[in-house]
Amino acid sequence: MKKSFFFIFVGLICLLSASAQVENPVAWSFSAKKISAKQYEVHLTAEIMGNWHIYAQDAGEGPVPTSFTFSKNPLIKLDGKVLEIGNLEKAYDPNFKSTLKFYNKKVDFVQKISLKSTASTVLKGVLSFMVCNENKCLPPKEIPFSIKVTGK
Repeated sequence: MKKSFFFIFVGLICLLSASAQVENPVAWSFSAKKISAKQYEVHLTAEIMGNWHIYAQDAGEGPVPTSFTFSKNPLIKLDGKVLEIGNLEKAYDPNFKSTLKFYNKKVDFVQKISLKSTASTVLKGVLSFMVCNENKCLPPKEIPFSIKVTGK
């Protein structure tokens, strides 16, 4: 009897600790693609798992939109705004009482840049995002990134 109680107790503890773990349903990857002699596309790609979604840069009223802060680099010029490539969805969210824009599964954020010389350099920055599903939202996260850009 004592053995059975012990195993039930240990099982409950394991179950509770597993459900209390912090979830991380978004995997980010970073790359640079050369498009001309001194121009590149920098890709910040989110793979979103399960029934989670992240918000667009212009998300709507309520949630934290995805945003990017690029560190100053004298060798790099940002060309335009960050573009979003993915299946943008719009839906009314009763929790935020607003129509929101978001992405499921995958979204590729693309920033065009120009190099001011042929030297290799690094584009650094921080991205901020919030992830939600139908039942809950996780606290906003900040992810630092560093993307090597070869000038040759």
